[in-house]
Amino acid sequence: MTIFNLGSINADFVYRVPNIPAPGETLASTDMKKGLGGKGANQSIAAAKAGASVVHIGSVGQDGDWAIEELAAEGVDVVHIQKIDAPTAHAIITVARSGENAIVLYPGANKLQDTDGIEEALSEATEDDTLILQNETNGAVTAAWIARSRNMRVIYSAAPFELSAAKEMLPIVDLLVVNEVEEAQLIKALGGNPDVPEILVTKGEHGAEWRNRAGDVVTVPAFDVDAVDTTGAGDTYLGYFVANLDNGLSLEDAMRQAAAAGAIMVTRHGTAEAVPSAADVSKFLDSATQ
Repeated sequence: MTIFNLGSINADFVYRVPNIPAPGETLASTDMKKGLGGKGANQSIAAAKAGASVVHIGSVGQDGDWAIEELAAEGVDVVHIQKIDAPTAHAIITVARSGENAIVLYPGANKLQDTDGIEEALSEATEDDTLILQNETNGAVTAAWIARSRNMRVIYSAAPFELSAAKEMLPIVDLLVVNEVEEAQLIKALGGNPDVPEILVTKGEHGAEWRNRAGDVVTVPAFDVDAVDTTGAGDTYLGYFVANLDNGLSLEDAMRQAAAAGAIMVTRHGTAEAVPSAADVSKFLDSATQ
């Protein structure tokens, strides 16, 4: 079984600041680091570290060899990452002492990849495989329909939130992943709950809740940790969650391990390089309480 992830690849420029800048405010950063990021790259690395077979489908510029190499070093299959004549995407991330962040994203190559390459990558997939999608790339709807034609499981994270993109994806997905704010925006826009087979709502320090059309509900609380940086925590959660399901864990166990991975992530600075290993998660669970 393989997880295919049509996902973004970014260069993250992370600035440590006393607080998130207010409009018109100028702040001096106490530190700056460049690293690999993007929701897609973070998810792929998390899933690979959780023990899944992961194929990343994405796009970088001619300056993006370093990003491909870092993904490969984490065990991600990078054969279907395209190099195109556009800048590699990047994000400007400000992280406050509280751990909260604010992000400005330049999509670059993420939004310009060739959909023929997406089709070629998914031609290798089978009904036992899973496709992960989010809103930081082009081609998501095309990929979802290809996956549906191959009887793959389609998991869609509606982030960064775009109402039009979410509405287009809802008829195709098996599992919709949103945070509380995104769920509220969807409910308001649709006039009711999204009509999808399954939904996973992440609630930060309040844990996560899974529901299906039959009315079943599974709720798993978050772990109590001191957060220093929330960047990439949701991506880490989702990567671990999908990998855990792929590895045959029960829904509740998959959510608990994902919660542990997310909890570890927020205690670390950084993005892709901060994603915890399976050994880290196992050790954390042995000593933690929820």
